[in-house]
Amino acid sequence: MSAAVDDQSAARPAAALNRRTVLFAVLYASEGAPIGFIWWALPTLLRSADVAVDRITTLTAVLLIPWIFKFLWAPLVDLFRGPRWGYRAWLVTMQVAMALSLVPLIWLDPVNDFDWWRTLLLVHAFAAATQDIAIDALAIGTVPAAVRGGLNGAMQAGMLVGRSLFGGGILLFAGLAGREAMIGALVGWILVALAAAMRVDGPEPGRDSARSFAGTAMLAVRERRTWVGLAFALVSAAGFEATGQLAGPFLVDRGVSSESIGVFFGVFVVASMLVGGLAGGVLSDRRGRTTVARWALYGFVIAIAAVAAADLAGFTSTAFRLGLLTVMYFFVGLFTASSYAIFMDLTRPAIAATQFTAFMAATNACESWSAWTAGAIVAGYGYPASFLVMCVVSLLSLPLLRHIERIVASGSHSTGTGSLQYDASRGG
Repeated sequence: MSAAVDDQSAARPAAALNRRTVLFAVLYASEGAPIGFIWWALPTLLRSADVAVDRITTLTAVLLIPWIFKFLWAPLVDLFRGPRWGYRAWLVTMQVAMALSLVPLIWLDPVNDFDWWRTLLLVHAFAAATQDIAIDALAIGTVPAAVRGGLNGAMQAGMLVGRSLFGGGILLFAGLAGREAMIGALVGWILVALAAAMRVDGPEPGRDSARSFAGTAMLAVRERRTWVGLAFALVSAAGFEATGQLAGPFLVDRGVSSESIGVFFGVFVVASMLVGGLAGGVLSDRRGRTTVARWALYGFVIAIAAVAAADLAGFTSTAFRLGLLTVMYFFVGLFTASSYAIFMDLTRPAIAATQFTAFMAATNACESWSAWTAGAIVAGYGYPASFLVMCVVSLLSLPLLRHIERIVASGSHSTGTGSLQYDASRGG
C-alpha cells in the first residue's frame, strides 16, 4: 500500500509539471500569433484592400518598435508587483489589451480608417511585447530549472504553431470567410491563451523594493556571467540568422520557383524547427544545456558550410539545397531551445523580466547586425563567402560557451538550479 501511495505522490508533481509545460506552450502560441499576423498576414491583407505598399511597409516597421525596445520598460514589470499583482497579473492584463485592441478592426475599414488601424495595432503590439516579458519572467519564477530545456522546446513549438496558423494559415481562412472572420479568429485565439494564463500555478518570486531591485540589478551588471551571456547571445547565432535572412534571395537567384520557396518556408522550415526545438529541450535537460548548444552550433555550421560548398562546386540540385537548409533549421530549433534555457539559468529570478529581456535583446541585435553584414559580403563576394564568414563568427562563440561552464563550476552566483553545474560536471 505504501509503495502505491509513494508512486501516486511522485506522479502528481510530474503531472502538474507536464500540465504547466502545456500551458506555457499555449501562451507562447498566443505570442507567436500576433507576430505571424503582423509580419506575414497583415501586409497581404492590407495590400488586398488596396493600401499603398509604402504605407504598409511603414506600418509594419512602426509595429516592430515595441518588440525592439521592450527592454526599456521590462524593469517596470519587475518593479510594479505585489502580493496580488505579479507576473501572472501583468500577463493577463496584456492579453486582455491585445484582444480589445483588435476587436474594433472587425468593423473598421483598413483603407478609410487606416489611422485607426495603425493606432490600434500599435497598442496591440505594445501589449504583445509586454506579454512576452511577463511570460518569460513567470516561466523563470515558477518552473523548476531542471526542466527548463523541455519547457523552452515546448514554448518554441507553440510559438511556431501560432506564427504559422496566423501568418500563412489565416490568409486561407480569410479567403474563405473574410477579413472580419480572420480578426475574430485571432481574438478568439488570444482569449484561449488568456484562459491558459489564469491556470498557470506555482508561487512567483518575491518582489524586491526599488532599492533592493536596483542593488540586485547592479550586482547582475557587475557579474561576468551576465556579460558572457550577452556576448554569447550577440554572436553565437550569426551563422543561421544571416543564412535565414539570405535564404529567400539566394534560392530565387539560383532559379528556385516562388511556389517551392513558399512550401519550403511554410512547411519544411516550421516542421524542422518544431522537431528540433522539442528534441533540443529534452536533450538539454538530460545531457546539459551547453553540451546540446555546442552540438547544435556544430550542426548548423556544417549544414551551412555544405550549402556554400555545393554552390561553389556548381551543384545545382534544388532538392539538395532545400534539404541542407531544412537540416540547418532542425539544428536552429535544437540551438534555440538549449540556448534560451541557458539564458534562463543565467537570470536572477528577482529581476527575471529585466535580465532575461536583455538577453533576448542581444539575440535580436545578433539577427540585425548579422543580416546587414552578410548582405554587404554578398554584394562584394557572393553568397558562399557570406555563409562561410558568418559560420566562422558563430564558431568564435564556442569559447564563450566554455566560459559559462567555468564560471558556474567556480561556484559564482547560482540561481539555485544546478542545471548548469550538472552540464559542467559531464564535461560539456
